[in-house]
Amino acid sequence: MVVFDLDGTLVRYHGVEFESSWGAIAAAAGVKEESERLLAEYLPRRDAYREWVAKDAALLAGIPAKRVTERIFPPPYARGVREAVERLRGRYLLGILSSGVALVADYVKEDLGFDFAFANRILVEDGRFTGESELVVDLWGKDKVLRRIASEYGIALEEICFVGDHMNDIPVMRIVGLSIAVNSKDEDLSRIADHVIDDLSLVPDIIAKFERGD
Repeated sequence: MVVFDLDGTLVRYHGVEFESSWGAIAAAAGVKEESERLLAEYLPRRDAYREWVAKDAALLAGIPAKRVTERIFPPPYARGVREAVERLRGRYLLGILSSGVALVADYVKEDLGFDFAFANRILVEDGRFTGESELVVDLWGKDKVLRRIASEYGIALEEICFVGDHMNDIPVMRIVGLSIAVNSKDEDLSRIADHVIDDLSLVPDIIAKFERGD
């Protein structure tokens, strides 16, 4: 199984913090400044991610979803994404595990032909954001979600490759068989990752070498 982070890894929304889907959606909806203030307030508080998700989603209440989707899609894929996925698809289970937004993760899943996507949901009703959210992947709890995914698919953690870019990916990288940092934004992540790259097209060859024991 090969599992990818979303924000900053598969997609890179420039001009927003962490190249994230949360930031891109807020910018497209016209609430970028308010969203950035919330991020600055809550990011240091590791125990308050659920509260941050709820407040950030609330900024979108009443805004037409189409206004946002027509500005954020198609997403700006990172270098080498399509080449990597084309070579991996059919050989491995492919998934997305992200504390970003399912609106984007689900689009990428369908567009690239992934097997699954786990990300946080911002709810839409009658074509407008309701301002409500559903926490699926805590920013600091991706390792717990991956353990559940591995169990559901009957795959050992040692048989999983995880690809990510930021400090909140460190707990996941510590439990998998192969870890790859791409466009790393954190020195600690770069230190603990098995490989550090800036082009996702390198991922299939790295996995092949790992399987051969090179």
